[in-house]
Amino acid sequence: MASSDPVNIVVIGGGIAGVSCAETMLSLCKQSELITLVTASPLIKAVTNFKQISRRLEEFDIEERTGASLEGECHNIRVVQEQVTSIDPTNHQIITKTGRVLPYDKLCVCSGGTPKLIARDNPNVIGIRDTESVSQFQEKLSGARRVLIVGNGGIATELVHEIEGCEVIWAIKDKSISSTFVDAGAAEFFLPHLSGEKTVQEGPLKRLKYTVNEGSTGTAENRLEGGALGPDWSLGVPMRGQSGSNRQVHVEYHCEIKEVLTRGDVAERNMDVSEPPSGAHTNTDWPVYALLTNDELYGCDFIVSATGVVPNGHTLCSEEKLFKLADDGGIVVDDHMRTNVENVYAAGDVCSASWDWAQHWVQMRLWSQARQMGCYSGQCIMADLYGETITLDFCFELFAHVTKFFGYKVILLGKFNGQGLDGEYDILLRMTKGMEYIKVILKDGRMQGAILIGETDLEETFENLILNQLDLSRYGEDLLDPGIDIEDYFD
Repeated sequence: MASSDPVNIVVIGGGIAGVSCAETMLSLCKQSELITLVTASPLIKAVTNFKQISRRLEEFDIEERTGASLEGECHNIRVVQEQVTSIDPTNHQIITKTGRVLPYDKLCVCSGGTPKLIARDNPNVIGIRDTESVSQFQEKLSGARRVLIVGNGGIATELVHEIEGCEVIWAIKDKSISSTFVDAGAAEFFLPHLSGEKTVQEGPLKRLKYTVNEGSTGTAENRLEGGALGPDWSLGVPMRGQSGSNRQVHVEYHCEIKEVLTRGDVAERNMDVSEPPSGAHTNTDWPVYALLTNDELYGCDFIVSATGVVPNGHTLCSEEKLFKLADDGGIVVDDHMRTNVENVYAAGDVCSASWDWAQHWVQMRLWSQARQMGCYSGQCIMADLYGETITLDFCFELFAHVTKFFGYKVILLGKFNGQGLDGEYDILLRMTKGMEYIKVILKDGRMQGAILIGETDLEETFENLILNQLDLSRYGEDLLDPGIDIEDYFD
């Protein structure tokens, strides 16, 4: 390549990780690098209203934009709407579904993940992943009397809270709700909010909405999935069924779906159909039935599969085993976000961090980590391009995530559920019913993690205590005494 030729940097994926990577690289450009963002969706997802709560905690909204709007704001970024089918590392090029060939000098794969769907080809089973799937969900819900939700993570929790005018059966494999994020104690704190009136979100909706033309949609087999939903995805999204009754949620614990059945299957096997305690729709014929592993059989209008995602690491290989994959299917990356393929990087849900993690950091496929990995991969690419040295970003020193469940702010810090501590730790708890829930993980007198629910204002203090590893043994339970201002004490 002649020295006068521009450097071609290609990013695959228009989600949070891909756009953050492209924007970060643009801010670091010193020459005439050309950044190409290749996305299968007509919309890309950009971070807006970014707010740094503490050094490692951040809040932001996700705004959907057209590719043209990003190009208008960022003169060195071009957006190509194509579905990438393979990577040719020998010739430094990617190939799209239409046969288009795009050369690259540096490539970052940010192609995200695909929802784990039970009964993928069943029209009465849907997943929630992108804007189009949310629209499909709203359409089905508008005529629904009962919906069954499978999964115990963030999307499932938000759905259960937001759905109104429809009976909800929530099937979870754990002993408590929302266990992907919080412990059984926090789950008890949330339980009263499963029924009754929900908290109304005040303020304007910050997400921009675009209408995708019909040509961009398709069947479940060939539909192109957009980037993952962001932190504000449920705000302002009407989720109301056809019933006028109050919210009715029934939780089935310690179970998964064993089989999805039709009305004919149930009649042929002469199976007894279960009814939730509310008994709002007895003796009803349903479009679909779910047989659970606890042998309960529920009928419903449709099933929502919200059991996580599978990284798309295996979908871009022009030859077998192009990328080294982790056990979870993610593309293995080192501490500079580099894959095993030269000049190819990866970030977001598609990758698995293979470096030696900091003591209080864990990888979870969340939108906050997608943004962090996208930004850091952009920094690494530009540093490698210019022959500069870069150290691992400080965001990987401590796991820190903020979200909202049942209208409450939820902050997770470090080993918030005692991950990797083999049960050898102490717990301090403080709970004020309906207001706050605080859990602290201590090992040998030193804070290892925390869960903060509500407006506690303790996040920055606890963040510092986890990182500083100060011996807190002498404080005992006074550490969470509401009469002591520990923020000033440890300032």
